[in-house]
Amino acid sequence: MLIAVCDDEEDVRELLAGKIRRAYPDAGVVLFRSGEELLRGTQKLDILFLDIQMPGKDGMETAREFRGKNKKTAIIFVTAIEEYVFQAFDVGAFHYLVKPVTDEKFISVLENAVSWYREQENACGAGKHDLEEKYLMIKTGGVCTKVLVKDIVYAEVFNRKITIHKIDGDIEYYGRMSELERQAGEDFFRSHRAYLVHLKYVERYDASTIYLEKGMALMSKGKYKDFVRRYLRFCRGF
Repeated sequence: MLIAVCDDEEDVRELLAGKIRRAYPDAGVVLFRSGEELLRGTQKLDILFLDIQMPGKDGMETAREFRGKNKKTAIIFVTAIEEYVFQAFDVGAFHYLVKPVTDEKFISVLENAVSWYREQENACGAGKHDLEEKYLMIKTGGVCTKVLVKDIVYAEVFNRKITIHKIDGDIEYYGRMSELERQAGEDFFRSHRAYLVHLKYVERYDASTIYLEKGMALMSKGKYKDFVRRYLRFCRGF
């Protein structure tokens, strides 16, 4: 398990690192002085404590960029600013701590994050084979084609013709989006009546558009809050 602290103040970094090491002496702890330094890092972080007010890239901007490549990391903001809490929700934050933070509160949140990390590791190990092998049989032009669910980035429909955009190409067929949504499973979200997106390929999003590793999908105005909640749950592994 690797836990990181990103804060421009050295005394804060060392204080939080000390609390983490005392609570979990076997965990790896890495420290970053800025958002830029964090984003240059290559380690796979399991838990990240992140300040918001920092020179250069602030914590919120850093979190958005970091989340694009690190879907599973538990991000915990530690800041003196309360008004960013809703933006924190948008980037799938695990928790939002407002300074000053008591030792009891810090350890409680840390323990919850560690428990979540361990549950996620166990769940991923148990279900990996099933996820990798799940597939759909799509009939197009009189030929049935096997499509691995894990390779579907998103799907869109126009005049009942569905286009499935995969990592390695596209496939078109006539069908119902509602049926594809049912077959694809809980890792997909119907962001718009014409779009179904695979949450694992989401790179960033706003209130009108979801940007994926390949292409983009529209977001209905009434779907935004539900999408954020679902994406947050997906990032946490629930």
